Amino acid sequence: MDAKRIGVIGIVVKGDRSVSMQLQQLLSFYGDNIIGRMGLPDAKSGIYVISIIFKGSNEQFSSFTGKIGRLQNVNVKSAITSVEIP
Repeated sequence: MDAKRIGVIGIVVKGDRSVSMQLQQLLSFYGDNIIGRMGLPDAKSGIYVISIIFKGSNEQFSSFTGKIGRLQNVNVKSAITSVEIP
């Protein structure tokens, strides 16, 4: 199994938030990998930001961000550190 690493994921939902339920299901599914998360709504601009600290293998990281990236009205960016966790 790959070594686990720490990474940061930024998620932006813009406009129609009907995708929120699907996004929440993904966040729940990967809940064991999520160390922390913070959501910041900007209702006036119609932009909702979620930042996540994620711990997992490269495959888990890619799977999670890939599924999020396929959601409509959602943008995702991520960075994986080189810090390995036993």
